[in-house]
Amino acid sequence: MKIITRDVPPRAAWALEQAGLHPLLARLFAARGVTTSDELDDTLGRLLPPDTMSGAREAARQLADAMAARQRICIVADYDCDGATACAVGVRGLKLLGAPLGFDSVGYLVPDRVVDGYGLTPAIARRVKDSGADVLVTVDNGIASVEGVRTAHELGLRVVVTDHHLPGPQLPADCVIVNPNQPGCAFESKSIAGVGVMFYVLLALRAELRERGVFDAKNQPRIDALLPLVALGTVADVVKLDGNNRRLVAQGLKRVRAGALPAGMAALFAAAGRRVETASGFDFGFALGPRLNAAGRLADMTLGIECLLTDDPARADELARTLDGINRERKLIEGEMREQALEMAEALFDEGEEPPPAMVLFDPDFHEGVVGIVASRLKDKLHRPTFVFAASAAPGKEHELKGSGRSIPGFHLRDALDLVAKRHPGVLLRFGGHAMAAGCTIDEEHLDTFEQALQQVAHEWLDAATLQRRLEADGALDRQYRRPDLVDVLQSHVWGQGFAPPVFCEEVRVVSQRIVGEKHLALKLQHQGDAVDGIWFGHTEPLPEKVKIAFRLELDEWQGQRRVRFLVEAAEI
Repeated sequence: MKIITRDVPPRAAWALEQAGLHPLLARLFAARGVTTSDELDDTLGRLLPPDTMSGAREAARQLADAMAARQRICIVADYDCDGATACAVGVRGLKLLGAPLGFDSVGYLVPDRVVDGYGLTPAIARRVKDSGADVLVTVDNGIASVEGVRTAHELGLRVVVTDHHLPGPQLPADCVIVNPNQPGCAFESKSIAGVGVMFYVLLALRAELRERGVFDAKNQPRIDALLPLVALGTVADVVKLDGNNRRLVAQGLKRVRAGALPAGMAALFAAAGRRVETASGFDFGFALGPRLNAAGRLADMTLGIECLLTDDPARADELARTLDGINRERKLIEGEMREQALEMAEALFDEGEEPPPAMVLFDPDFHEGVVGIVASRLKDKLHRPTFVFAASAAPGKEHELKGSGRSIPGFHLRDALDLVAKRHPGVLLRFGGHAMAAGCTIDEEHLDTFEQALQQVAHEWLDAATLQRRLEADGALDRQYRRPDLVDVLQSHVWGQGFAPPVFCEEVRVVSQRIVGEKHLALKLQHQGDAVDGIWFGHTEPLPEKVKIAFRLELDEWQGQRRVRFLVEAAEI
């Protein structure tokens, strides 16, 4: 592991400090590309305007027409946290905006991961039609659903596609498309999550209804109440936290901390043992998000969506506890698969050798709902682009393998799949995704061809520097900043993908170390002459007496005392 210290542009840091920021925050923000305090303004007025998102106005007109005609709208969701929150935002928002019109005919349908697969398929379109809907709205999917949209159109459904995934060579026809990544869209935040796109459609719809005289600026519905859901989906989908996404998350967190959140979110906080008053992006990404995702992986995401839609605290508590139980089961399955997959991966290269440039693993006993998590864990462990496959459980498709991949910086996974598809036509039955995460379906007989093709692309694209594990850190932490109140300040800000949380690095002396819980290293450290507790989760190898570590700051509360503890991320040995 190579620990690299981020550059801090001195002029930017000075300007931020002069604008009133704490010197430590000024340094951290400058190192992440912030140059003026205006970029840190997270008020709603600073959000990008919805009229710059292509298709938003057209979608608003179509939805407003449907409301006025009392037509039924059906939302087709995805089965991950982004899809679930986008669905909840859509259902809640459409009902909220339709209330002055007496409109309350909004339903939803979420595909089954195993039976239906991803996206708006022709079969899903027929189910929507059979439900009596007139308008079909996709959330967090649809940009690649060419056949599904065509079927929906042939059935007489009007279709609005809201998505954020990268489009393929062909866009769906005969529908309204709202996606900042479609060609020609001027919306600046290309990293917005699916839930954010749906929120922007609602902003455009509210503006359309104002123009139609349904309400005015004074008595219009307050859809900012949906921001806790927007924030949760944005963080859980691990999209880049650009300025606009940070504002969405910050606004959502403010409302959560003030207790203004849906009953289901509050129940999920309780089930996870987290406090609403001190909510952070970490809670969204590692406590609430996994519990919602577990439903889509092992059961039915309807459970997660219903949890986010209910206003009954008792019902919310029941659903949250059910989701917590499913997540516990997911952890057990994942743990077993991870150990098995790691053994398989390590068998591909001799001890002391470097792993191959890309990893492809399959076992008939793997669970397709967990392959993405296992791929992520292996990618973190081996620092290689990794695909993990499971046999399809869909009836009649037992010969197919469903794979989920995770990548490392410098290797665009979806582009790699696109190149594999061009070089080996017919190998990839379906594929899609982003730079760092993607999925595909292949016939089992083509597994070896896929593995060789992906490794060939990795050989061509990855060099020794890219394959070396690197961790960017923020340099040394002055002892005067090692205080609980400053940890509170740091944790109150929005950090995440593309706007990394603070990680400091410097040489410390290891006074003592011991293994706790069989797999964690508890440490007594000397930091700039002071004694500090530390812990390295998931690591048991002993450290030398003097070592350079990268660490995050955490508050350890015991018997009313709050002390700063170092969470070790890496060490240069």
